[in-house]
Amino acid sequence: MKAVKIGICGLGTVGAGTFNLLSANRDAINAHANRDIQVTRVGARRDNSACDLSNTEVLRDIFAVADSDIDVLVELIGGTTTALDLVLRAIENGKHVVTANKALIAEHGNEIFAAARRKRVQVAYEAAVAGGIPIIKTLREGLAANHVEWLAGIINGTGNFILTEMRDKGRDFADVLAEAQALGYAEADPTFDVEGIDAAHKLVILASLAFGMPLRFDAVYTEGISAIEPTDVIYAEELGYRIKHLGIARKREQGVELRVHPTLVPENRLIAQVDGVMNAVMVKGDAVGPTLHYGAGAGAGPTASAVVADIIDVARALETPPDQCVQALGVVDDAMADLPVLPIEEVETACYLRASVLDKPGVLSAIAQIISKHGISVEAIIQKEPAPGQDHVPLIMLTNRSSEQNLRSAQREIEALESVEGRLISIRVEALNG
Repeated sequence: MKAVKIGICGLGTVGAGTFNLLSANRDAINAHANRDIQVTRVGARRDNSACDLSNTEVLRDIFAVADSDIDVLVELIGGTTTALDLVLRAIENGKHVVTANKALIAEHGNEIFAAARRKRVQVAYEAAVAGGIPIIKTLREGLAANHVEWLAGIINGTGNFILTEMRDKGRDFADVLAEAQALGYAEADPTFDVEGIDAAHKLVILASLAFGMPLRFDAVYTEGISAIEPTDVIYAEELGYRIKHLGIARKREQGVELRVHPTLVPENRLIAQVDGVMNAVMVKGDAVGPTLHYGAGAGAGPTASAVVADIIDVARALETPPDQCVQALGVVDDAMADLPVLPIEEVETACYLRASVLDKPGVLSAIAQIISKHGISVEAIIQKEPAPGQDHVPLIMLTNRSSEQNLRSAQREIEALESVEGRLISIRVEALNG
């Protein structure tokens, strides 16, 4: 068979990692692909000293790569503007595409996949979610016999590192964030990581594959971790929980839940023990039950591993009839095409609540009455002694499952009590056991 010609656009951390991996493991990669895979073009504004480009044509115009005689374009430039134009140009030219760009797929995947179907080419994006964990392949192939009921993932390593440090060392959010930036885990502008946008991009990709639904990034409820305080991390531990920043997708009769937010998870769950910058995704299938998939979520090596795995898959399928290749894109299930994404008010979860209340008789009773009025029951209560010279004490409650709407109504009424100081802290709770 003829060689497969690859054009890599973007020579940053992942681009260089991909180029070097294709070179270092060439014999094994070619054996898996049953083809000779050759990087014949690189599109980059500048060279990367980590790569030996002496035998590779380097083009400063990345669109020239899409117009050249390559078979597969590997998009690793990031962003959603130039990258979108580049990918659509490559598809229009009949090139297959491999990308690690989660924002591009989450926000423009419906358009990209439609174009790919028209041109009968493949678009592969394993590296877009959870780095070195082959979760895309798992959903598309390994769990193909299942109806996926729900999935929940730690899919942003920066947020997980911050929460781990807060728990293990009692540090506050701002302190750990500064260290994460110094270590290169967080960008100078960390908004995408700490406010949940990065995780939301990844969640909609997973949900689309799991449920056969269109990509709906616009509908994800997104909440970050910047408001988490060390106090709440400590109280969660006392109650037998750990705080994790999760992306959760759940299929219900009325629609689909798509939400990213801090979550209390029982400490005996395996996913609760995933620490540092590592990622993990739980998937519940109707036949297989709950499964956990764990590994490095970012970095040159893990992400390049996923990119090259996609290149191998595309190379293998080049002799496959195009209509069969297109199925790898994740065709939308007609039954799920119009199923709504549920507003957060209709989601039901248990909840952790913390209030600062006056240390006097009747306060707990008044709060309990409000909670009961809204149909919410309390599973556990912790009430602390006042600090010297203070007349307010922390009151911590763990509720049973209730609708978000009821919880919010109760929260507003509790905050309005004269005996309650400031706002009520609330964090959702998920058992993740079925």
